[in-house]
Amino acid sequence: MPKPESWRLKAASYPVCAEFQTRFQDMDINGHLNNVAFAALFESGRVLLNRQVRPLGERPGNERTMVAAVEINYLAEGNFPDPVEIATGIGRLGTSSWTIVQAMFQNGRCIATCDTVVVCRTDNQAKPLRAEMVAELTANLVTPV
Repeated sequence: MPKPESWRLKAASYPVCAEFQTRFQDMDINGHLNNVAFAALFESGRVLLNRQVRPLGERPGNERTMVAAVEINYLAEGNFPDPVEIATGIGRLGTSSWTIVQAMFQNGRCIATCDTVVVCRTDNQAKPLRAEMVAELTANLVTPV
């Protein structure tokens, strides 16, 4: 695994940050956060961004989004009971998709990064993103610091 770019390891690079509590059941046999916990915590961060960008009540009925790919890079062990901070933003905009980039921090250090490709389908087809959606996503682009 290549080392992440330095900006990915700084919460200030991401427009949305939220704290999440870890749970006892998130631990593996070695007493560290397990891979499923990492995935679930990143998902919670993505949902916050998605709801901010596109509130459920404002979405066209014929438009659906779906996760096409998820890549998690584990950089350090996470521990219970310490909370984690999930930093989230838009990393790339495509014609009918975008990439959400995230980092997970615990006790001031980055313990994982996550890249998720999201595809938008309109009328069950990949079509170019609406101008309003592009504007909303653009407003949440990461700003490398």
